[in-house]
Amino acid sequence: MDGSASPHQKYDARQAKWRARQALSQQQFIRIGNGRLALAIAAIALAWLSSGSGVVSGWWLLVPAALFIALVIWHERVMGERAFSERAIRYYDFCLARLGNRWMGGGTASERFRDPAHLYAEDLDVFGKGSLFELLSTARTAAGEDTLAAWLLYPAPHGEALARQDAVREFREKLDLREDIALLGEDANAGLRAESLTKWGALPAVRFAAFLRPLALLMALAGTGLFLAFLAHVVPLWPFLAVAACDFLFSFLIRKQVMEVLGAADIPARDLALLALLIARLEQERFVSPMLLRLRAELQVNGVPAVRRINRLKQWLDLADSSEHLLIRAIRPFLLWREQVAMGIEAWRSKTGPHLGAWIQALSEFEAICSLASLAYERPQWSFPRLAATAEAQFEAQALQHPLLPPEQCVANDVSMNSSRRLLIVSGSNMSGKSTLLRAIGLNTVLAWAGAPVAARDLRISPLQTGASIRVTDSLQDHRSRFFAEITRLRQIVDLTRGGQQVLFLLDELLSGTNSHDRRIGAAGVVHGLLRGESIGLLTTHDLALTEIEGDVGAYALNVHFEDKIEDGRVEFDYQLRPGIVTHSNALELMRAIGLEI
Repeated sequence: MDGSASPHQKYDARQAKWRARQALSQQQFIRIGNGRLALAIAAIALAWLSSGSGVVSGWWLLVPAALFIALVIWHERVMGERAFSERAIRYYDFCLARLGNRWMGGGTASERFRDPAHLYAEDLDVFGKGSLFELLSTARTAAGEDTLAAWLLYPAPHGEALARQDAVREFREKLDLREDIALLGEDANAGLRAESLTKWGALPAVRFAAFLRPLALLMALAGTGLFLAFLAHVVPLWPFLAVAACDFLFSFLIRKQVMEVLGAADIPARDLALLALLIARLEQERFVSPMLLRLRAELQVNGVPAVRRINRLKQWLDLADSSEHLLIRAIRPFLLWREQVAMGIEAWRSKTGPHLGAWIQALSEFEAICSLASLAYERPQWSFPRLAATAEAQFEAQALQHPLLPPEQCVANDVSMNSSRRLLIVSGSNMSGKSTLLRAIGLNTVLAWAGAPVAARDLRISPLQTGASIRVTDSLQDHRSRFFAEITRLRQIVDLTRGGQQVLFLLDELLSGTNSHDRRIGAAGVVHGLLRGESIGLLTTHDLALTEIEGDVGAYALNVHFEDKIEDGRVEFDYQLRPGIVTHSNALELMRAIGLEI
């Protein structure tokens, strides 16, 4: 990446450019408004002079009228430019907020993706306010958000993840393209209902006999010609009336098909504008990486760009909308307007509709790549992980950080797990950083297999399926205690290892809902069950008895810990991971610090 300017400097410069354009548009807006007012006054004066005193001809009123119409058109353009500039300013406001770690709560809502039953999404803050998804998502469409969410929920196969990395690297440098994608369309949060549009394209065909389209056109031309000939006194009225009767009969015979087609056509009419704009912009861009080339190729059918086909449908839909115009309503029965439009739409849908799903999917992947590329651009200190296609589970990280914490405030740690060191037992005091470490490892694993860069100087990672028990809760609706919810999650993670997959398990305060005796025996059993498969992971604990599991497992396990120190009655943490078992607890000091008498 060009090191001549930082992301912050480039964003600042681009926002300054848009602020200047917005200020210019605002000045033009005011001046044109004043001009319109002056023209109105001039028109009133001319009207008085022409009607009252007869000093000037009334024809002079055409001059201010024409100028006024021109100013109205210009005014509309300037308002559009001003709105576009304001949208760009807001876009860079959020870009700068991400860089300045002020993004939480200002990004895309992702509540619809939350699933408490997922093996790690809730535990790792993948969705919700202040989540990984909120940090990442720049998607303009619901389909793009769906694809990005799927990439975060389901690790990609090795080859697919590598292809995404190449695509993200290339997209990272395309600032103009990413800006255009963010700003296209009138609404900053324009939607695209992929499912409804895809279903519309795949609906069963509405049958029209092949001869009906040319016959309808011929009848419309004949009726128009005969009516004009009647007005010119070339033919009598009855030939036109005969054709009109045939038109009404034609309309009556195919009325059900026409209503079915036009009724369903309301679905794509709402969504095609943004789809066409985004696809048209992507078709202009040159790509190098195989994934981006493949996606752009999917936006064509037999060499014809998708946007050309979509624009043809938009024309038919515009004609369908115009049929409700007062003038068109009067003449449409004689032109077979609705019938011809319905047959045109259905001909388009039967030929091109089945491709809509593929176009939307390709567009959604472009948007997901764009989201990851924005992250890669804004976090140049992060690195792309080395994705290892090894048969043994592996997670080797240098200077690993939590990706949702401000980089300048986050303490980096080295973490190493592999076939010879499969379990880290993390002990430490309250608030010392144990849960944060688990989430840092889990979130960076999610990023790695989504194809994104990671918050680490270096990461070598194998294809890991993540299972986490960090934030399991009780449920009154399901009549489940927290302990039952935890052991249910543990069973799900153990089942992953039995499926032959490489598993990364992240267990926070393992079995804290039971007594020390049962906890010690149960924890040892769970760990043995997890290590029977090809798995690696961490468990954290306050209970120093659990650190003895290292002796049960042998060389596969290693005790590590976080420390704290108390100075002037305050507990201070350095969040550095150290070998060995923690030697003290801060629970009593924390209780005293908030005023409890202990």
